[in-house]
Amino acid sequence: MWIYETNNWTKFVWDKDSVSDRLMAVNKKAGFLSGRLSALGFDSCLRAMTDTITNDVIDSYKIEGVNLDSDMVRSSVARKLGVELPKHKEPTHYIDGIVEMMLDATANYSKPLTENRLFAWHCALFPTQKSGISDINVGKYRTTGMKVVSGSWGREKVHYQAPEAAVIPEMMMDFLQWFNTDNQNVTYLKSAIAHLYFISIHPFDDGNGRMARAISDMALSQADNSKMRFFSMSNQINTEKKHYYDILERTQRGDGNITEWLVWYLSCMERAIDKSNENLTLVLKKSIFWQQHSQVIMSERQKDMLNIWLDGYDGKLTAKNWAKLSKKSLDTALRDIADLVDRGVLKAKEGGVRNVEYEVNFDANNFAE
Repeated sequence: MWIYETNNWTKFVWDKDSVSDRLMAVNKKAGFLSGRLSALGFDSCLRAMTDTITNDVIDSYKIEGVNLDSDMVRSSVARKLGVELPKHKEPTHYIDGIVEMMLDATANYSKPLTENRLFAWHCALFPTQKSGISDINVGKYRTTGMKVVSGSWGREKVHYQAPEAAVIPEMMMDFLQWFNTDNQNVTYLKSAIAHLYFISIHPFDDGNGRMARAISDMALSQADNSKMRFFSMSNQINTEKKHYYDILERTQRGDGNITEWLVWYLSCMERAIDKSNENLTLVLKKSIFWQQHSQVIMSERQKDMLNIWLDGYDGKLTAKNWAKLSKKSLDTALRDIADLVDRGVLKAKEGGVRNVEYEVNFDANNFAE
């Protein structure tokens, strides 16, 4: 029996104690993240949001086995948010359409979710009206049955059989009414329920997972009452893809008790926030560093090179690496570094004699992990 075949299948039930514990933990971590973000200026927040949306778009597609050009996605997101990038790669209309869809979900979270809006999103996902080499219905609900299968021909395994096409319009009308009018669960819980609810209906020929993740992101923005997104559920789900599919399949084969799904989804959200906090550490460090050295006169090359290490470059800050990355001679690298050491921007680590390693110099008392 599939979940939609149970009586009153949309009246989902769950263990309130188990879910409440996870929801409290998520709220606590989200509050801590919000507090750290308050230390950033508006421009730094936009740059952090650019990274989040970029990861969200790229990983939502990776979950489905589709690889997008990350530089194009980042350039499209940055341009739409008004953020300048040191390197710009002109995005295709296809990439722009995908980014517009994701930004519409989060930036316009307060607007009702309607059929026409969903159809427009679907058109953005499939501008050629094809999935691979197959023709599909685009901008409209599917008109045939749908099964989620894996395995080679003759050895297919059915993971999920979606509702018949004839009942899709009514199911979607109920879903949209719930999404637009349920004000009791305008919390992170709504995101988890909306994701499961929509993907269980599976209303389109293709792209249902990507649409579900966009809808769940919209619900996250509603919960935060903010169009600014600083953690990516798609990025974390892609990291835990096998677990995601396993729990989704068990829940869709279940009796309407969605406790396991909710606990996993909220726990996944915790891990997404933890990852965002790690990334934010770099952003905060970079912001504070440039605030403290705002009066230091330096060349554009020196600024660009410092930003490479402030952005988390994995290698050691040595004259040899500086020369390699800047594509300048070792003598030029040594002069650049010596100048920054004299100005208090860099300092040599203790113990080095040959191939000395340096580190950026800033007041750690102004920096909270």
